[in-house]
Amino acid sequence: MNAAAAKTVSALALLALMGVGIVGCAGNPASNGTTGDTKSSTAEEKQEALEPVDLTGEWKQTNSNDPESFQTATITADTIEVFWNAPDTKSLYWAGTVAVPEDGSTSFTWDSANDKSKTDSAILASGDDTKTFTFDNGELSYDVTAMGTTMTVRLTQE
Repeated sequence: MNAAAAKTVSALALLALMGVGIVGCAGNPASNGTTGDTKSSTAEEKQEALEPVDLTGEWKQTNSNDPESFQTATITADTIEVFWNAPDTKSLYWAGTVAVPEDGSTSFTWDSANDKSKTDSAILASGDDTKTFTFDNGELSYDVTAMGTTMTVRLTQE
């Protein structure tokens, strides 16, 4: 065997031994009187410490076909009101509930219950009993149907 081949065989043997040592070290540690996995309990603690997403504030439509005609929303802790906006006008489209998961989820959907005491007298308001809202990646979205056409409205917080 020449010197180059001997070096290659030696390098492969060393790598094989190191691999066995690494795999051997990756096994479960011997019991030291503690219980539980510290990595998973730390992850659980972080999971428990997550705060619910705060949606409160003003939101504006990002996908309007007309810069002077768009929807906006105002969200409080547990209510949402959505408005049609056009030059010199603002009309109620939706008034309902908001349900944010307590687990800190940053992507979720909720069914908002219509506050008909507000929407029944609004000509441009939805008459639906519920409306499904989705929050994902900082964007609020929902479907709007008007004059037989349905579109997904997308809003971001101002």
